[in-house]
Amino acid sequence: MSGPAARSEIFAEGSLDGVAALITGGGTGLGRESAFELARCGASVTIAGRRAEVLEHAAQRARAELGAAGERITWIAGDVREPDGAERLVAGALERSGRLDVLVNNAGGQFFSPAELIAAKGWRAVWRLNVGGMLNMSEAAHALAFSAAGSGRVVNVTLSPHHGMPGMAHSGAARAAVEALTAELSHRWAAEKVSVVAVAAGHFATEVTAKYPESVRAGASRTVPIQRLGEPIEHAWLVALLSSPLGAAFNGSTVTLDGARDNWFGPWPPPGLADESGEVPVEERGGAQRATGPGLR
Repeated sequence: MSGPAARSEIFAEGSLDGVAALITGGGTGLGRESAFELARCGASVTIAGRRAEVLEHAAQRARAELGAAGERITWIAGDVREPDGAERLVAGALERSGRLDVLVNNAGGQFFSPAELIAAKGWRAVWRLNVGGMLNMSEAAHALAFSAAGSGRVVNVTLSPHHGMPGMAHSGAARAAVEALTAELSHRWAAEKVSVVAVAAGHFATEVTAKYPESVRAGASRTVPIQRLGEPIEHAWLVALLSSPLGAAFNGSTVTLDGARDNWFGPWPPPGLADESGEVPVEERGGAQRATGPGLR
């Protein structure tokens, strides 16, 4: 297959040749897009998840859309929530590729609920997947692959919790815990040349958000200063970059990709700043134009 879908739009062909990656939650959304991009760059990729039919469909889609690059994507079903399940996934990836260089902890989930109505069972379920699953997979990859190889990379994908997560307090707390554990593991394994980095994702236009009413999607877009949801390929480009040799330099960091949403929460521009046209006014002062508005100097 030829054409832009079979090759990366921004990375050189073969930039990840020889790299073997394992992506949890790789059958849908941001995980699947990341798997496709890593394969375009030359990596061999094992996608993992709990539903075999979803993973198989993703692998078939990769072969149809990416041609030869799609053949580099295989799948394995399993559950990250238990240590032995995580070990089976890592062992399966090693069996398929003969090595493991990059683990992308993309699996996660949550549900909407006011904080005061979250039952203990629901809280534990979210933490078991988002925090426990990440830790199980990271420790399994370290023990079975990275330690012996003397190198490795863990990329922990979270939803940005930096302004809290109204309606999903359990998930916000779990995602913040993942960022803290990223810093801890990066320090613990640095001497072994195993780096750990987190990606704090904003709002992206995936099949999950497509299920929401248009008014909800439009409202989410208005909270992003660039006034749109992120494209999954933009997230995939960041994962590919962090999977490259440069990724080791981000050890212990949390890289936020959210269209500047961390800088502001609410409609953009903020009330009182924009004029009647909806634009931020500009004034002439001292021969130069300067943005002005309430509270700006």
